[in-house]
Amino acid sequence: EVQLVESGGGMVQPGGSLRLSCAATGFTFSNYDMIWVRQAPGKGPEWVSTIKSGTGWTYYADSVKGRFTISRDNAKMLLYLQMNSLKPEDTGLYYCARGHTTGPRGQGTQVTVSS
Repeated sequence: EVQLVESGGGMVQPGGSLRLSCAATGFTFSNYDMIWVRQAPGKGPEWVSTIKSGTGWTYYADSVKGRFTISRDNAKMLLYLQMNSLKPEDTGLYYCARGHTTGPRGQGTQVTVSS
């Protein structure tokens, strides 16, 4: 059974940082692209970042480029999202998903950026 469990969210002031983690079980993690998606209150899901299997190439939404860094540890089956220079508009439920935005996903971890 595929399981994805996110952690690391919380409340932070604008300009602060958080590091999200996603623990994967039930599949061969290294074989899959992994993505982060967020959903702000009252809005639809927004793709944030992708990290490719194999090459490790990374892609980012324009809204987070230069501030967020996606990474993975295939041996530990962990996905990360380092978020710096956080803004109020980064507030939302962040979740990891396997392969694409409609792939298996976790329950998410809440990020709130507020002064």
